[in-house]
Amino acid sequence: MEKNAKIYVAGHRGLVGSAIVRLLRGQGFTNLIVRTHAELELADQLAVRSFFEKEKPDYVFLAAAKVGGIYANNSYPAEFIYQNLAVQNNVIHFSYQSGVKKLCFLGSSCIYPKLAPQPIKEEYLLDGKLEPTNEPYAIAKIAGIELAKSYNRQYGTNYISVMPTNLYGPNDNFDLQNSHVLPALIRKFVEAKQHKTPSVILWGSGKPRREFLYVDDMADACIFLMNNYDGKEFVNIGTGEDVTILEVANLIKDIVGYNGVLEFDSTKPDGSPRKLLDVSKIHSLGWKAKYSLREGLTKAIDWYLANK
Repeated sequence: MEKNAKIYVAGHRGLVGSAIVRLLRGQGFTNLIVRTHAELELADQLAVRSFFEKEKPDYVFLAAAKVGGIYANNSYPAEFIYQNLAVQNNVIHFSYQSGVKKLCFLGSSCIYPKLAPQPIKEEYLLDGKLEPTNEPYAIAKIAGIELAKSYNRQYGTNYISVMPTNLYGPNDNFDLQNSHVLPALIRKFVEAKQHKTPSVILWGSGKPRREFLYVDDMADACIFLMNNYDGKEFVNIGTGEDVTILEVANLIKDIVGYNGVLEFDSTKPDGSPRKLLDVSKIHSLGWKAKYSLREGLTKAIDWYLANK
């Protein structure tokens, strides 16, 4: 990507979009286009068409999506499938119509079968049943991958798709009902320390294993692939290492300095037993994550304390 190229980052206020904007600016890209939700409703086809006709960006990072944890996915399944399908359909289609040089579509590791072999290779997509708690969201993201591939096949576009593992960091959603597991844990431990609460209750058994990637690493990988990858198949992005929910909870507890005890609510769902991505493809291309889990969590907790 040329330093003066017109780059549109869809979802620039979100977890990944804000990190992409931050890193692009840090790398000297000067012509970034952003729109708030109030300025541009990406589910509105006419509005998106008008935006692309007027702005004609050279490159697009499609990081806008409706996202959430187990509770949110269970509570709002229609919103998760409809809004994500509408947004990605509009942005990908009008990117093609306006002549965008290259697009990066951000998916999610929940596209993979619930009981996929571990670590999960890219080719395991559609090899089994999805995790029921987030199936509508996963189906929307799978449709986005296929949409990008289909436009490449039929129209000769250069659209790539990336599948991140569980992300965390600045500008995350820390709402206890609708957030993912890490920001929820950060908020729980910070508030428990502040209020001197004797215990912190965690959902499920604490046994599921999860891989976590600091969002600046995710943004770095997206920019790296936009500059270095034109392959037809999507690419996993992660650290290649996982921990149990109990282990990451204890790590957050230690960083926060909380001295109470942990309790588990076994009436709440665990989700998939394990979700570790095979990242050998992106490693072979020359990219690896820089932040350790402790380093990333420390930065995320510092950001939350400064901005909550």
